[in-house]
Formats: sequence, C-alpha cells, structure tokens
Amino acid sequence: MNHQDSVRGRRWPAAVGAALGGCALVAASTAPATAHGVGSGAGSARAARYVSLGDSYTSGPGIPRQVDAGCGRSDSNYPSIVAAEPNVASFTDVSCGGATTDEMWKPQGSNDAQLNALRKDTDLVTVQIGGNDVGFGSIIATCAGLGPQQPTSDPCRRHYASSGVDRLTLDIARTAPKVDRVLRAVHARAPHARVLVVGYPDLLPDDGSGCFPSVPFAARDFPYLRDTEKRLNTMLRLVAAWNRAEYVDTYGPTVGHDMCKAPADRWIEPLQPASPAAPAHPNAKGEEAMARAVLKVLDKRHGRG
Repeated sequence: MNHQDSVRGRRWPAAVGAALGGCALVAASTAPATAHGVGSGAGSARAARYVSLGDSYTSGPGIPRQVDAGCGRSDSNYPSIVAAEPNVASFTDVSCGGATTDEMWKPQGSNDAQLNALRKDTDLVTVQIGGNDVGFGSIIATCAGLGPQQPTSDPCRRHYASSGVDRLTLDIARTAPKVDRVLRAVHARAPHARVLVVGYPDLLPDDGSGCFPSVPFAARDFPYLRDTEKRLNTMLRLVAAWNRAEYVDTYGPTVGHDMCKAPADRWIEPLQPASPAAPAHPNAKGEEAMARAVLKVLDKRHGRG
C-alpha cells in the first residue's frame, strides 16, 4: 500500500460518516482527468472510445430491445443513448444486472470481469455501481413483506435499526471503500479517460408520501427509504470527488417520476411493472432521463448547458 492509499484509509471513516450522518456533503473540488470531447456538439474534438460499467440500472432489464439476456442488457439503456452521439467512435457496454463491485474483477455468467473492457486508450468511462452492494433487491423485498403487516407505521426502518444502529447506513459506509477501489482501478487501466460516476434515480416520492398498496411499503417507511437512497447517492458523489471523477446526478432530474406516479408519468416502474422494465427499475423513459443527465455533465466541459 502506498502513502496515498494509507492516507485515504485513515480519512474514509470520518469523511463518509460525516456525509451520511447528516446527508451533507463537503467535497474538495478536484480536476477530472483530461479526456477527448464527448457530448452533443463537442465540436472538433476527435471521436472518443467509450466504455460503460454498471449494474441493472445501467443495463436496462426488460426494456426492448434486449441484446444480452444473461445481463438484462438493452440497446436502449442510457449508455447506448450516450453512445449515439456523433463524437463516440467506439462503444463497449459490459453493464450487467445484479453486478456488485466484485463483478468489476470477476466474471458474471458469460459477462467477463467488467474492468477488462478498459484499455489505455479509453477516453470515457461511466460507472454506476453500489446499489447491489448495499442490497437494493433484498431491501425492497424485506420492506414489501413488512409493509402490509403495519401499513401506517415504519416496520422496515425498525427492522434495520433493531440493533440500535441503522444497518443500511452502515452498509452504505462499508460500500464506499469498495467504490473507491473500483474508481482507482478504472484510472489505472484507463489513465486518460474522463470518468463519470452515475448516481441512482428517484425511486420513491421525494416529498415522503406513499402509495400503499400499489407500492406495498408502510407509510412511514417511504421517507426512510427515500433518505437511504439519498445517503447512497451522497456517498457516490463523495467517492467520485475523492477519485478525480465527475458525479452525474440522476435523482434530481427524475423527481416527480417515481414508481408511485401514474403509468404515463413515471420513469421508474413499481413492483408490478406496467411498462417493459424490471420491478423497481427505470423504464425506457427513465433510461432516457439518465442519458440526458450524463450528456449534460459531458457538455459542461465544453461550456454548454
């Protein structure tokens, strides 16, 4: 371990604890790695080589057209939309449903270790990971199972805080060094790439209201789960800044289109989807919204948006 890693190791508990404890974030401004232009109207910059890493929120399970059944990967997911920009010369999408940070280094079914897609001449990398490390799927199943038992209370929050400490907050803090390791590996394998860490979109009403029984969480668990997701995104933003990467906020642009909204208005499908998508995942509109958020960040480098 070099000195820089040692320093990081000492600072992580305090930095992440401060960020998650009050959902506040104070991150130093860092200069992202220099990369060739990508984004709408990127001018004369030469075409970029783009690699997408991530989990099911990236891959787009259930959204037509599925091009990798094993990973639930759609050719209408947000990386594919970003890759349609004229300044993208080559595109490799290795995102895979169910991926954790471990799958950055090891195969997942027929999907190779995701980091193996990177090359020294990769120009752009998007990374959306961490949700499965925290346990998105099991959290949703647990809260959906407890909600009908006490629909006006907060059985899910009490379940995760039964030891006196909120386990989900701890899990997010424990995921931070895992995401940190991923980003350091990305920079090592693609040293000239522009690296974007993509956050997770708004899954539940931002005002804390609920929609039981269509989404079967207890009334007071809706704000608890909303805040848990915000803590996850806060952690990702902090780790991105720490690693000379740019954070893409997909939560803000998707507020008002959560899984409680009417089918015509929602970009996140509920546990029983009405549009082609996995339960509690973005539909095609949600992937389009995340693509717009990524492109907005990319365009800012060129003084647009």
